[in-house]
Amino acid sequence: MIILNTLDDFQRIYHAGKKWLRCMEAIKNLKNIKPDIFYSIGDSLVYRLVDGSAKTTELFEGNRRYFDVHYYLAGQETVEYAPKTALIQDVPYKDESDREYFSGQGATQMLVAGNVAIFENHEAYRFSAGDGVRKIILKVTVEETFFLNK
Repeated sequence: MIILNTLDDFQRIYHAGKKWLRCMEAIKNLKNIKPDIFYSIGDSLVYRLVDGSAKTTELFEGNRRYFDVHYYLAGQETVEYAPKTALIQDVPYKDESDREYFSGQGATQMLVAGNVAIFENHEAYRFSAGDGVRKIILKVTVEETFFLNK
């Protein structure tokens, strides 16, 4: 997991490439989106606004075709993450949902307003606690700008 303290840090580091520019386009559209409705930019990024903490889950979630970027607008949330290789796979990968689930233990990190967290595909994560969370979640394809199967 990559944690950046501010959106400015995110923009400074990830300023080139279509997928990163689309991330910023989605974040800049924040004033026009409603909570819990999915929006898309092309076929490489979907995003939504979330009010409230993620549900605490027993299993870690991992992805292969998309990686997640969470930009925290308010509140705080604890996430536990670990390399998939350090966990036990409980539910095999399903291409239709781009998810696989794991059990085990990982490192915990508190994410707060202003943070940008990038959840890399070699890791899995689960949320355990939060307070007053408002964030935008972006799901970005790992392919350059298109799906290889289309």
